[in-house]
Amino acid sequence: MTEIEKEPVVAVLNKILESELAGVVRYTHYSFLVFGFARIPIVSWLRQQADESLVHAQQAGEWITTLGAYPSLAIGPLLDSHTFDIGSILRESLEAEQIALGHYRELLSLVEGRAVALEEFARQMIQVEELHVGEVDKMLRRPGSTMTSPQRGMGTAAE
Repeated sequence: MTEIEKEPVVAVLNKILESELAGVVRYTHYSFLVFGFARIPIVSWLRQQADESLVHAQQAGEWITTLGAYPSLAIGPLLDSHTFDIGSILRESLEAEQIALGHYRELLSLVEGRAVALEEFARQMIQVEELHVGEVDKMLRRPGSTMTSPQRGMGTAAE
């Protein structure tokens, strides 16, 4: 095993921290904007996502301090089209999940074969984020469609 380069690893962990903190704010904000018959389960799902983002932010912050660095006080970009329909909220969520997935993949590339615990953390988070992307993609599909949504770039949803 070789030593990790701390500066780039901490930089990516700070991007993860900022992105996950933005997720807390974004999902909480979205939960206020849901109306209609399906409000209760959708609000519940959005607040679960906010809670999970907070846990992920805490994990990233702990890794930063474990490496002897200072966690960022910044927050990542808050995607908000100011369109309050569920489809727009889910498309923005999908975009944010894909960004987070990219950050975790970047972390894995920096620590793979160098730091077992950080590598396992990155792999675990990649799994979680890939599952989130898949769930949001399914939520964006038309009922009865098995095709991947166009937002994933892997085919088209049935019209």
